[in-house]
Amino acid sequence: MSNIIPIASDHAGFELKSKLVPYLEEKGYKIKDMGCYSSESVDYPDFIHPLAKEINEGVFPFGFIMCGTGNGVSMVANKYPNVRCALCWNKEISSLAKQHNNANIIALPARFISFEDAKEIIDSYLNNKFEGDRHQRRINKIPIK
Repeated sequence: MSNIIPIASDHAGFELKSKLVPYLEEKGYKIKDMGCYSSESVDYPDFIHPLAKEINEGVFPFGFIMCGTGNGVSMVANKYPNVRCALCWNKEISSLAKQHNNANIIALPARFISFEDAKEIIDSYLNNKFEGDRHQRRINKIPIK
């Protein structure tokens, strides 16, 4: 797994992202902060498209994104054919997103979870592995052919 994690947010996710970056760096990861860079209002697609494009192209194996609800950013990310973005609001959802769906982007709802929740969600994702087998068969059926 890559030691570099891309991370992006809109203004509603900026504060959470600002706390997660040093947390992940303390765990030994390097961070590619793809914006936004303040709590001033921005349009989330401007920051999520570049991150999702890099995941889609295999530049990075996974990344983290956030906005107020996590919905908008996950909708943008999931436009890319090789992206499986999961909206995660607790560690159990995050674990299953990795184990069963091989999610390669985790979307966090910054206005609805605490920093402690976010750390648990991210740690759960990082500490789990894709189970493959029947889950891979199902993932193979996701793309529109």
